Amino acid sequence: MYRKVEDFLEDWSVSADGTLRVIQAITNEKLDQSIVEGHNSLGWLAWHLVGAAGAFGHFAGLQIPGPTQDQPVPTDVAEIVQAYEKVIAAFKSEAPKLTDDSLLEEVTGFVGPAPRGKLLRGLIDHQTHHRGQMTVLLRQAGLPVPGIMGPTKEMQ
Repeated sequence: MYRKVEDFLEDWSVSADGTLRVIQAITNEKLDQSIVEGHNSLGWLAWHLVGAAGAFGHFAGLQIPGPTQDQPVPTDVAEIVQAYEKVIAAFKSEAPKLTDDSLLEEVTGFVGPAPRGKLLRGLIDHQTHHRGQMTVLLRQAGLPVPGIMGPTKEMQ
């Protein structure tokens, strides 16, 4: 749980940069790559991260853009990248409006009331979880995996 806005912003910058690099590694031809048919694809996961960030931001009381659940996954990675870049910028401009005390306030979350700082921690954890899934799918698709928390095989 975050208790200082500056701590969230620092983690957000690092996490968002890594996620952006993973999304940028996807090609239009591999948007449908999934572990097996019927599971989440690279494109779905990337678009889900854009939309989920908007939802987390909404619950936290921030103005974060995001697609609605009925918007289909774009067929062009550039569109997903552009939407995610808007999310990154929005969190960087909106989160500083919070105060450290406001991180302790209860807000409505996905499963009920939660401190705002806990909700924002959940945003980072959720993004990290799906980014990890995406790196496996990138490798399965034969695409280079960017180093996020250290070098990857492709970087050696």
